[in-house]
Amino acid sequence: MEALVVFCTFPDRETGERILATLVEERRIACGTLIPGASSVYRWEGKIERATEALALLKTTGPCWEPLRARLRELHPYAVPEIVAVPASRVDAEYGRWIEESVAPGERA
Repeated sequence: MEALVVFCTFPDRETGERILATLVEERRIACGTLIPGASSVYRWEGKIERATEALALLKTTGPCWEPLRARLRELHPYAVPEIVAVPASRVDAEYGRWIEESVAPGERA
């Protein structure tokens, strides 16, 4: 099982919670942890910007990556959302099984 942790920021808690709930319902992620109050500094259209965002940690599997990425692009309000997947090289065996059972790349709600 290839577990992934996907980082994604949202403009606020409400938007993040709504999108995470959709992704769990659609079985694209097993879990989404939302951390409001993240401070971001970035360059956008030639200017340095600052924003307070909600950071989400999404737990999924390798086979779900592409459908998850595509769906996040559809749901996300940003023109260029942060969607970064990192392989989880060490995962507790029971937690890994739960992730795998919670997502279904071939099945959609």
